[in-house]
Amino acid sequence: MLDKTTRFSIKGKMIHNFMSTSTFTQYTVVEVCLIGCGFSTGFGTVLNTAKVKPGTTCVVFGLGGIGMSAVMACKIAGATRIIGVDINPTKFPKAKELGCTECVNPNDCSKPIHEVITEMTNGGADYAFECIGKVDVMASMIQSTNYAFGSANIIGVPPIKDRISLDAMWLLTGRTVQGAFLGDYKAPEAFPGLVNDVLSGKINLSALISYKLPLEDVNKGFDLMRNGKTIRTVLEMGKH
Repeated sequence: MLDKTTRFSIKGKMIHNFMSTSTFTQYTVVEVCLIGCGFSTGFGTVLNTAKVKPGTTCVVFGLGGIGMSAVMACKIAGATRIIGVDINPTKFPKAKELGCTECVNPNDCSKPIHEVITEMTNGGADYAFECIGKVDVMASMIQSTNYAFGSANIIGVPPIKDRISLDAMWLLTGRTVQGAFLGDYKAPEAFPGLVNDVLSGKINLSALISYKLPLEDVNKGFDLMRNGKTIRTVLEMGKH
């Protein structure tokens, strides 16, 4: 864990966790599973980090599990326009169901996506979120926000050696760029409340689950992910 401790041990030997969760281990601790990382990361960044205000315009780059969670949070925050950006148009119906007012495929555009968004929003969005982990998309995301007051939020995790190149003028005029880990939630304090919101129906977490597969079909889950045919696939044991 981040504090150098571990959740498990066997005969005094520490067992380490990958990304703090190790969801492919034979045994693991499961909270409502999507809350453990993907959902809380997208959802919390909108509400806790960016603090999206009602009546504003948001742009979400990448409509996977994290991006869809960000869309849900933008809607809850009261954003008037929520623009989803993805190169996979099969994601658009679900994105609109969860809160997107419009969706754009960069491959269908004749100019860079940040220019398209700037024109659509008459100068740039109030808030933008990068939910993919690609530095070129991060650069586009920053430029898609309003140059005077835009809030650009990096959520996706890029390859460790990748570097983003910033033009100082992107920031000197008033934009802010920030990132968040786990949506700026303090898990022990916040997660029980999120679980209660799911159980009470305030948050529809099941909308993010495209498939439930038995553990032995884990590779099928990876294929669905690689081919862009799932938002989140949950593996179950003892259900089939």
